Amino acid sequence: MTEHDFLLAGLAAVAAGAVNALAGGGTLITFPTLTFLGMPSIEANITNTVALCPGYIGGILAQLKEMRGQRKRLELFIGSGIIGGVIGGFLLLHTGERIFRAIVPFLILLASGLLAIQNPMRRWLVRRLNMASKPHRSRALSAVLIGLAAIYGGYFGAGLSVIVLSVMGLTEEDTLTRLNASKQAISLAANSAVAVYFIFSGKVVWPVALVMAVGALIGGAIGGRFASRINPDTLRRVIVSIGVLVAVIYFIH
Repeated sequence: MTEHDFLLAGLAAVAAGAVNALAGGGTLITFPTLTFLGMPSIEANITNTVALCPGYIGGILAQLKEMRGQRKRLELFIGSGIIGGVIGGFLLLHTGERIFRAIVPFLILLASGLLAIQNPMRRWLVRRLNMASKPHRSRALSAVLIGLAAIYGGYFGAGLSVIVLSVMGLTEEDTLTRLNASKQAISLAANSAVAVYFIFSGKVVWPVALVMAVGALIGGAIGGRFASRINPDTLRRVIVSIGVLVAVIYFIH
């Protein structure tokens, strides 16, 4: 890769970090950028996962207060997220480049769809959680569903948070604020686990990953600073549109 390629990857990571801090969906910027620069799809996905993983820490630190009193639930769900994330990473490493490249546009469309329904899903969850208490449901069922969601997250990643929050909204009785904090912890655990797994895969393009990690941290700080000035819904619509456009380009090529 040339110096210009590194610069482009770094700028994409800055944009992704800011987008993740404001609305989510940063992977829909960085992953296509890496493949555009000529990186094989699987290596691009793995490098992207490792590079953007530190960006989740900020969300955890911002919601530590809401995690109090959730220790038992989080221990179970984080365990499920870790196991699922590693399984997803294992499946990715055992998918051929040609096959993965063929399903990439579908994965991008799925991620775009998850991002598009994020706000409607939140509104639905608020209405549901404000209704009468739901009948007791097995926490083990919640753990299994979160583990399945984490498998997807380990395989591709974009949109995992939406799935996890939806699962907990259906199976757990709590406020949306506390469930959202749990979602952050589970997503961080799943992404961190698969990132560590990928580190030993030999497929991380480290020079690019390091440049992107720095860019993502810078972008996250920028996004947090301008959070009150940018409408996240508008930004989310832009990212969804970009995702759909990228998927169409992948289909054509």
